[in-house]
Amino acid sequence: MTAAVQFKEVRKDYHSVQALKGVDFAIEQGEFFGLLGPNGAGKSTLINIMAGLVKATSGRISVLGHDVVSQYRQSRAALGVVPQELVYDPFFTVREMLRLQSGYFGFGRENDVWIDELLDVLDLSHKANDNLHDLSGGMKRRVLIAQAMVHKPQVVVLDEPTAGVDVELRMALWEFTRRLHGAGHTIVLTTHYLEEAESLCDRIAILHHGELRALDTKQALLGRHPYRLLCLTLDRSDRALPSAVERLVIERDGAAVTLRLHKLENQIGPLLDSVKQAGIGIVDLRTRDMGLEDIFLELTREVAA
Repeated sequence: MTAAVQFKEVRKDYHSVQALKGVDFAIEQGEFFGLLGPNGAGKSTLINIMAGLVKATSGRISVLGHDVVSQYRQSRAALGVVPQELVYDPFFTVREMLRLQSGYFGFGRENDVWIDELLDVLDLSHKANDNLHDLSGGMKRRVLIAQAMVHKPQVVVLDEPTAGVDVELRMALWEFTRRLHGAGHTIVLTTHYLEEAESLCDRIAILHHGELRALDTKQALLGRHPYRLLCLTLDRSDRALPSAVERLVIERDGAAVTLRLHKLENQIGPLLDSVKQAGIGIVDLRTRDMGLEDIFLELTREVAA
């Protein structure tokens, strides 16, 4: 089966800065795919090249087998991008903008039924005849999603879609996104809310400094790090821990201390005994498995180090 998106040794140089350093991977059709990375990792550059907004220095990208440069009409027809920025034309109503966007892809009034469905699903029907300039930020965000979907693309890219939105809108956006995925659309998500990626995505790529740092299923990424975290609250913030305990500390905030332990080793009992023998009181303790956010931080810290 042809990949939904294929990245082949994609490089992008801005003079002496290498934004992308030969990124090479594929997103399969029907996946809910997470593209993660810290600020400056190269995610937006990769998306902009895919959408035809930026030209790669070398390499190629194809969408459903269509090269984004030599077959740009076909690739753009197969792709819908919801950008980070709230970009809109203040001179049109919501419905007018969606009809205009629909016309770019060769659709006429026959697409009004789909536009009405998008307005309904995204709770925009009551705003259909309002000027875009008069909408709230959350409503503008919904219009951007409708614009990206108006030509029924098979591949949908959501670039930080919930940045700065309230909880109610965030839940509505993810409900709509799950519906799209359930209907067979390939979804590519970038987000800094890693709990969203952990909840939604089947497979995840992590970029850092323009390089592909990890690419695997969510379960496999979590399985690579067989650790659990022991979170302690000490009776005082100035207590020095025994050296055997201190070497396991990954975070300390006053009296709150977080230790990383291997799941296969029986470490908790001996560690607590060691703390107790040092005369240090423990006010509270809890354990939790490492999540995607913990693994993301480990992978990106390794490179930075």
